[in-house]
Amino acid sequence: MSSMDLDVPISIAPSAQVPMTAATEGVQREATLHYCRDCDRWLLPPSSWVAAAPESRELLALCLKKLRGLQKVRIVDASFIWTEPHSRRVRVKLTIQDSVSDGVLLQQSFEVVYVVAWQQCPECAKSYTANVWRASVQVRQKVLHKRTFLYLEQLILKHGAHRETINIKEAKDGIDFLSAVPVNVKKSQELISQDVHTSKKSYKFTFSVELYYVTGTTVNLLDTNTLQTADISSPIYWRAPFTALAEAPDLVEFIVLDCEPLGPTRGKWVLAEVQLARATDLGVNDKAYFARTHLGGMLHAGDSVMGYMLTGTNYNNPQLEAVEASSTYGSTIPDVVVVKKHFPNRRRNRRRNWRVKRMAKDEGELLPKKADQDRMEREFEQFLRDIEEDDEFRQGVQLYKKPKKEPQADEMSIATTEADEDDDVPKVNMEELLEDFDELAIGDEQQ
Repeated sequence: MSSMDLDVPISIAPSAQVPMTAATEGVQREATLHYCRDCDRWLLPPSSWVAAAPESRELLALCLKKLRGLQKVRIVDASFIWTEPHSRRVRVKLTIQDSVSDGVLLQQSFEVVYVVAWQQCPECAKSYTANVWRASVQVRQKVLHKRTFLYLEQLILKHGAHRETINIKEAKDGIDFLSAVPVNVKKSQELISQDVHTSKKSYKFTFSVELYYVTGTTVNLLDTNTLQTADISSPIYWRAPFTALAEAPDLVEFIVLDCEPLGPTRGKWVLAEVQLARATDLGVNDKAYFARTHLGGMLHAGDSVMGYMLTGTNYNNPQLEAVEASSTYGSTIPDVVVVKKHFPNRRRNRRRNWRVKRMAKDEGELLPKKADQDRMEREFEQFLRDIEEDDEFRQGVQLYKKPKKEPQADEMSIATTEADEDDDVPKVNMEELLEDFDELAIGDEQQ
């Protein structure tokens, strides 16, 4: 179809002498569209970039917005005319109506040709250009476990804070964000360039963010003798920072021999006195330990718990040694500090009907060793278990439904066996799961 076939005026009025091109006067016949080949987006003036498939409604709307003069006429129809994909041309057939004189309405069809010009969008320009970032946030936590970073990652994904970053790089003891938890922040700046005529300067900023030594979004203290709680704010903590006496790898498994509630309660916590035996001591000796715990509402004889052994353990901590030497407070130190209930029968790689999303990070030069990779997998498995066991912890994480796969005949018996063995294990309700919609710059972690 040629353009001569399109320039056909139709007069909808009594007989009148009107120019052949009266309806299209002032309407552009040629225009330019700017297209980014890296991200397949089109420029929507003045500075927006939108995604639009070829010959889509979105691209047609963009084409019409690029034409001057359409505000004075009425658009009756608009459609694409086929062109070679590599011609760098977009052809659109327009049909418009306009009142050219009293009682005369003129309708005319014509063709508009758009030239596709390649232009890199600002986001792609930043990703391909060295030293383009203007702020770097270095997040560090010097502990053996990295579950705080896993939780921080989920908070960032939940609130979309990763979308404005150019790159996310893994580093020793943390992550670097190139463009969340009580922190200690240090700022430094580096002069890049200076205009001596206008006195304008360009700087690069680096923010060093140090997380609390303990895991969590705040420092929460709980007295297991009275169930009293206290929160330590960030300024107070960094005024006199302290480290944890023990970390997650130091946890010991105990078996509950007896649990006696003492009466006081605080929310879901119930104060109780428990008699414990180390799991490794069963059948070897009859050594028992006594402790008070806040988990009295969920513990029964025969249950397993994880806790820190204080009796007979050398922590090499001056503060603890001072308390032990005190005649007033030395007797208040318990044999064991119970941390959480444990489910020893749970399979490590058990099937879950949900998953979490992970950020796409650049490992850089820090390629993990085999031992480090195994440790990271164990940390991530423990993080998933924390999500299942703690309702409050789960509020900061977005959980997605895992795609269902048709089970094979030999897999159905295995799945049934696992379900029977894990009946007492905490699970995530299906009502809490979100439908999975893929987003840019997010890598899915199939767990």
